[in-house]
Amino acid sequence: MNALQVIEIFAGLNPQGQPVAEKVQVRVNEDQSLQLVKSPAFVKGLASGDNIKFDAQTQEFEIVRRSGNLCIRVFSRDDIHAVAEQLTPALEKLGGELDIETPRMLVYSVHVSLGFTVIEDILNGCLDEECMWLYGNVYDPQDGKTPLNWWQSILAPE
Repeated sequence: MNALQVIEIFAGLNPQGQPVAEKVQVRVNEDQSLQLVKSPAFVKGLASGDNIKFDAQTQEFEIVRRSGNLCIRVFSRDDIHAVAEQLTPALEKLGGELDIETPRMLVYSVHVSLGFTVIEDILNGCLDEECMWLYGNVYDPQDGKTPLNWWQSILAPE
């Protein structure tokens, strides 16, 4: 197995218009593409297990192959620990993984085959009014509204 590396991927612009990069762990594949080890907190369009081609100069990426994982981000105004205690076991029971935990943010990877309704019911059932959640790789990063529909081929009957 290849050793882990850390790269910085362009995540967007901060409120002052300056570029922001996020450090993510990757494995280098034989074809020199990179596989994400965890879902990112801020880079839009990616999830754990996705394979990308990466330009170190521009810090931009191109998706080579999607893993089928959804990136789910949960934010809280207050300490998120109590939410994590309830939400993490519920998602792990279905094969999901907690990738990142900070005092006010959780990032999960959950395979799309569980179904959007099941996943959303769990999230909505575990979160209080101080929390919100969103997908990191379901909508177009440019407009934030247009579904990317990458999951259609994964969920299509064979």
